[in-house]
This record gives sequence, C-alpha cells and structure tokens, in this order.
Amino acid sequence: MTYLTNITRSEGDPKVVRSGPSSLASSDRLARGLGWFSLGLGLFELLAPHKITRALGMEGKEGLVRAYGAREISSGVLCLTAEKNVGLWSRVGGDAVDIATLMPAMREDNPKRDNVALALAAVAGITLLDIAGAEAATVRHKRSPGNRQQYRDRSGFPKGLQASRGAAKEFQAPRSSAALRARSSAKAA
Repeated sequence: MTYLTNITRSEGDPKVVRSGPSSLASSDRLARGLGWFSLGLGLFELLAPHKITRALGMEGKEGLVRAYGAREISSGVLCLTAEKNVGLWSRVGGDAVDIATLMPAMREDNPKRDNVALALAAVAGITLLDIAGAEAATVRHKRSPGNRQQYRDRSGFPKGLQASRGAAKEFQAPRSSAALRARSSAKAA
C-alpha cells in the first residue's frame, strides 16, 4: 500500500515508509463501502435499465429504473461525504421503495419470478446493512445537546476588550468648527 502512496508524490516530497492506523471507525468504512456500491449500482441502473427489467420480467419500467439509478447515485455521493448518516438513511428509504416496486413482479404469471425472489433477497440483505450502518453513523456523529460550543467568554475583539477600550477616541467627530480647524491644521503639519 505504501508503494501506491509514493507513486503519486512529487520528487521532492517525503516518502511514506509505513501507514499509521486509520481514523475511520467501522461505521465510516461501512458507509464508504455502501456509498461506492450505490454509485456502481446507480450507474448500472442508468446505463442498462433494459437488462434489469428484462431479467426481472418488468419490461416497460425502464424509466423508473433510471430514476432509481439517479437516486442511488445521490445517496452514494452523500454516503461519501461528511453527511454520511443522511446518505445511509436515504439508502434505507430507497430500499423500501425498491422492495415495494419488486413485490408486484412476484405475480404468478411472471416467468422471471425466481429472479425477482433473488433480487428481493439481495435488497433485504442490503437493507439490513444500510440500517446497521445508518444507526451506527448516527450514533457516532451525533451531537449531544449538552456538548454545544460555548462562546460566553469571548468578546469578539482579537486583542481583547481592554486593548480595544479608547481605540475609537481619535475617530470621534469634533464638537466645534474651531476644533475641526485645529484638527485639520494638525494633520496638515
């Protein structure tokens, strides 16, 4: 792995001797894996909806499969960002929609009913992974109400409040025209 890391480095950059431990938790790695899976599945659904509908005996639903592909891609992108819990929960919702779409294809007159049963089993398995990942990511990245950032001790003045006191005195407007002339002549000299 370190060899691959060193390939992308410029000549003057330091070489990676060994990698350290990852800062990603298992829920983050699961979210990343599911995100890449979503991107791959979404691309397949966008580019080859006829193959999917033919395999499931659902001809005529190609537009729906393409829409599901776009949904998969958006969920996958979210899973790869800092908002991974949103992406994972959107995958869970998408899985429910997928199951609801596949159920009518289990009808008796569908010659590809066995393929639909396999697809349902696969979606059910992925749904379990999505739920586990979404719950773990939500717990890991949840902000507790008592752990909010407090700014009571900050004044908003970079050098502190005491250093700022009196700084505006030289910017005060003169009170009389004589003071204005004196101030103008002092600045000119």
